[in-house]
Amino acid sequence: MAIDWLAFTPASSLAGGALIGVAAVVYLRLAGRIAGISGVVGGLIERAADWPVRLAFVAGLVVAPTLWLAFGGVLPAASGQGWPSLLAAGLLVGFGTRLGSGCTSGHGVCGLARRSPRSLAATLAFMAAGFATVYVTRHLIA
Repeated sequence: MAIDWLAFTPASSLAGGALIGVAAVVYLRLAGRIAGISGVVGGLIERAADWPVRLAFVAGLVVAPTLWLAFGGVLPAASGQGWPSLLAAGLLVGFGTRLGSGCTSGHGVCGLARRSPRSLAATLAFMAAGFATVYVTRHLIA
């Protein structure tokens, strides 16, 4: 399989990673909570006491790419999968984040930054499952 060098964007990837890190620190300082998306959304669904802060966080996740597109930015290409596949994948990810007591943002970004052994184990499991899924779907099933 050929490498798509046009998709290699180190500057914007670095900027995006830095913004994620800054957002995680700001959320921790202002809300006193870890910026794990599954926990934020879970608390929003359960109407936690701090639901307005959680709603603002989730709204930012929707507003930011919308503004990016409005000012001429381009989002990565879609996976080429249909809605049923994407819906099934989203449900499986949601189930996995509940099963693993957190998601890649909570464990991978925030937990690893705090040197949490539990987050290291979770992140290694997430990555291994992702590598296996890509290998199976692109090389064994395709």
